[in-house]
Amino acid sequence: MSSLDTQTRGRTSRGRLRALDAYLCHAERELLSRRDGPWARAVFVDVGFGEHPWTTLESAEAFRALQPELTVVGVELDAERALAARAHADAKTHFRQGGFELPLGDDEPVRLLRAMNLLRQGPPERVPEVHRTLGRYLLPSGLLVEGSADPTGAILTAHLLRRAPEADAPLVREALLFHTDFSHGFAPLLFRDWLPRDLRRRVRPGEPVHAFFAEWGAAWEAARVSGHTAPPDAFHEAASRLAARTGDVEADAWLLARGYLVWRPREGISP
Repeated sequence: MSSLDTQTRGRTSRGRLRALDAYLCHAERELLSRRDGPWARAVFVDVGFGEHPWTTLESAEAFRALQPELTVVGVELDAERALAARAHADAKTHFRQGGFELPLGDDEPVRLLRAMNLLRQGPPERVPEVHRTLGRYLLPSGLLVEGSADPTGAILTAHLLRRAPEADAPLVREALLFHTDFSHGFAPLLFRDWLPRDLRRRVRPGEPVHAFFAEWGAAWEAARVSGHTAPPDAFHEAASRLAARTGDVEADAWLLARGYLVWRPREGISP
């Protein structure tokens, strides 16, 4: 165990990250299906799958619809959990004990890394080092997804961090993903408590994330005043207004119809 690793409760329920899987299959189809050069061996790694490997197995099923030969590696800090998960292993699905220093071989480059619900506790100052540590395993253009979801997966936010194409380049904090299934209604500040650890206390004046939530809140209020009061309708209308106003929100109809908002500021997400 490295100094970055901390044990979590790990009680992830079935379906908690299905919305994230659906987003990745839609937005990262090329990343998941690519097979040229080292990408033929490139794996998906789910870090910290928890007490049971349900989310790893669900992701394997979703992603293999795009790439049937995809190798999936579930990593868990707790040795007993890792051992128990091996009952679900097969030739393309592996479960290993380990932390942020990933237990991967030299012939296992990584296309996609997921580290959800692992950094909610502890000091936010450790987040950049965790990102750097995990980013070392990614192929150029590979993606790290790190954030939080509520216990049922009804509310989710995540950093989308891309390994730049140049060799030895750092991660680019390119976007922040939000998702709701509307079971808790909708207002922008619904997401505040589920922001990634390094952003949660920064929703305050002078911070870019505060300015973003202020813009989103104003767009939501305007949507409601104009008659868009049902949560899905208000979400869609507010996101469309926000995209038109700032240019930093993706106005993808598939995303907006399903409760996804991607904030992609030109300067990236401030560390």
